Amino acid sequence: MSKQDTGFDYHRYRTLLAEAVDEPSRMAFIELLIEEHAKERLRTHTTSERLAITAKAVAGILGTSRT
Repeated sequence: MSKQDTGFDYHRYRTLLAEAVDEPSRMAFIELLIEEHAKERLRTHTTSERLAITAKAVAGILGTSRT
């Protein structure tokens, strides 16, 4: 990932990685990355569903107003 990726807090993750000096802290860091990525994917999916519902509603409104 690049520093410019939206949603990726490069400085924060770099700091957390530097602080992960033993196995338990490295595992906690990995779990945090997995959890945050899962939350981002869920947010993306939810947004996509909302947009699809909105598009369907708009299409329905425009479709009924033309008849």
